[in-house]
Amino acid sequence: MNPRDAATRLLPPILLEWWRVFQSRVGRGFCYRGNFGTWDEARCASTGYDSAIILEMTKAALLKVKNGEAVYERDSVLFNEIQYSWPLLAGFMWVAAQSKGRLNVLDFGGSLGTSYYQNRVFFRDLSEVRWNIIEQPAHVNVGKEWFEDDILKFFPDIETCLSDTQPNVILLSGVLQYLENPYELLDKLLSLPVEYIIIDRIPFLEGSKDRLCVQHVPSSIYPASYPVWIFSEQVFLLYIQERKFEPVAEFQGFDDINAPVRTVWKGMILKRKKII
Repeated sequence: MNPRDAATRLLPPILLEWWRVFQSRVGRGFCYRGNFGTWDEARCASTGYDSAIILEMTKAALLKVKNGEAVYERDSVLFNEIQYSWPLLAGFMWVAAQSKGRLNVLDFGGSLGTSYYQNRVFFRDLSEVRWNIIEQPAHVNVGKEWFEDDILKFFPDIETCLSDTQPNVILLSGVLQYLENPYELLDKLLSLPVEYIIIDRIPFLEGSKDRLCVQHVPSSIYPASYPVWIFSEQVFLLYIQERKFEPVAEFQGFDDINAPVRTVWKGMILKRKKII
């Protein structure tokens, strides 16, 4: 995963898709291992993944949701009822309330629309809703062919999205830890003319140094492994605050996975600080 720049290289969202496929089976052997000095070292200790399989599984599941044949999809698995992340939904509605009922989301690495379909019933009475997903070209092509409509849009990079619309909130759900240079992406996003950022499903550890591991999927499911960061919460929050954003709220994430250090999964709603 070698981004041309942090905005346009979307390999980590594909890795996110692999994680989504098997997220509901965390107790069957998923784990983080190691403490690597560089991304290349971690990548050399990884086996890789099959993104085509992941994309096809996700497409098939979400088409059932779109067509009313299923209620909810997560990790390409279909459920009989929607499993809401209430803090995440509260963040979206709070942003809309600050913007006279307008919700325009830049969903970086948002697959084929999982978060949109999860929450769309609550968006029906808003004055304006638009959901912009930035993904790898293969995802964008599938998204445009099978899922794009007046609300849900797909783009290959941030610049193309911003040339077409002006989002008022950015969503980063389980994305940052799979980027080779996550702080470069944060720098770009925090510099955009967007007042709100929602970060969800991100792993933190205590201490003052991020840890680079390899995430393993059990061979009984599919032999795959890939680099992943566990962030120092102290460093991460300081980084955000130095760039003129502040947490409005923090919440506990629902992810769980074995790791060599104590890991806590969290989300947070960020707002740009007012300059006095």
